[in-house]
Amino acid sequence: MKSILYDDDALVLAEAQAMVSLHQQEADYLSLIAELNWSSGEEEVSEDSVSEDGVFIEINKLQKNSRRIRSKISINASLDTVWKILIDYEKLADFIPSLAVSKLIDKKDNFAHLYQTGQQNLAFGLKFNAKAILDCYERDLQAFTSGKKRDIEFKMTEGDFQCFEGKWCIEQFTKPKTEDSLGQEFETTLSHLVDVKPKVWLPAHLIEGRICKEIKSNLTCIREEAQKVIGDALQDQ
Repeated sequence: MKSILYDDDALVLAEAQAMVSLHQQEADYLSLIAELNWSSGEEEVSEDSVSEDGVFIEINKLQKNSRRIRSKISINASLDTVWKILIDYEKLADFIPSLAVSKLIDKKDNFAHLYQTGQQNLAFGLKFNAKAILDCYERDLQAFTSGKKRDIEFKMTEGDFQCFEGKWCIEQFTKPKTEDSLGQEFETTLSHLVDVKPKVWLPAHLIEGRICKEIKSNLTCIREEAQKVIGDALQDQ
């Protein structure tokens, strides 16, 4: 009996050592990738810009495993309509597929404290579950000669990234009136900018493509939600 217990203990120990070795190899591999790809430490020019389905996305490599992603979409809705959709924080998870939870922790004048979770599929069959607590600052409306704009700035205070911050910007421009002008006399664009820096063990290039796809999905979902709001309002008239 004593010999059997000893053999079992030895087997468990061997398996544990093998797991530690495997995790160390994975960590070394990821570190090697990071060293090969992020040795310069300098900000680089735009790596990629894509325009698809009305969504423009531009990626910039920043120093130390970071990315800055800019995106923009045109929406056939007023600034006020898009604004109300964005600040209805707890409803965002109802129509944005990658957002599993969007919970309002605290809300004050022009400020929101949020808890959000999302899930993204990465390369090699991995899943990345991101959790974040965000501070959102709702900036005042700015009016100018050709239109108006309003921003929401956000910053992660706790979560699964080293850095996750940026802003939403809604701009509504007045169209010049012509004899052929019918109905809507303005155009609205929704822009999104985010600086992302993953944890040390996860090179940014492994998730940047997926993040861009999710941003594109988010923007198109917001556009569709705005169209739905307008359609529902017309039916109620």
